[in-house]
Amino acid sequence: MASAIASYAPCLSRSIDEVEHDLESYAQLLRKWQQVQNLVSRETLSDVWTRHFGDSLQVLRHLLPDDVNFMDLGSGGGLPAIPMAVASKGTNRRFVLVEPTARKVSFLRTVSRELALTTTVIGSRSDDIDSRETPVPDVITSRALAALPQLAAWMKPFFGPQTRALLHKGREHVEELKETRASWEFDVLIHPSDTDPSGVILEISNLRSKSAR
Repeated sequence: MASAIASYAPCLSRSIDEVEHDLESYAQLLRKWQQVQNLVSRETLSDVWTRHFGDSLQVLRHLLPDDVNFMDLGSGGGLPAIPMAVASKGTNRRFVLVEPTARKVSFLRTVSRELALTTTVIGSRSDDIDSRETPVPDVITSRALAALPQLAAWMKPFFGPQTRALLHKGREHVEELKETRASWEFDVLIHPSDTDPSGVILEISNLRSKSAR
């Protein structure tokens, strides 16, 4: 288990043993709740440490020292936000998880409570949230939620001047970037995924609508 997250040890706020303990508690809750609510794809549940925890924690490599406020859109089973919050325990980082499905909201709140995480779970769609009522995020994350053109529309109301998005994407990212540029302007860095040979982490900044010019 620890081997799946060992390479991220320099990014962790605590010892790898402490982080592993919390992530194992999270894994147990995932397996329990998966019986009544589809939180992750069933075929990946047996490899949760690499496919989900390691995949989530790789975002930590791309954070800046001043990244404090995080927003995760379409949190589902809590990936990547919950592993990131576990890895950041004891720091001043704060995580807002946005998820409209009631059972998933209950799961996320249960995990946050049992692991004593500094998270706020909002049980709404992102387009139903007044962005003035949440902290301007330094970082927006999202994993397996929607294609990039749709994500851009959902993210834009929350983007401040310094906001960056760190988004998990697969081999389709080239086409999605092309489609997104038809309506949006942005800067992008493409980081190879640590866990998926065809995947990437897209780092997007300066997001602005072409129609707003």
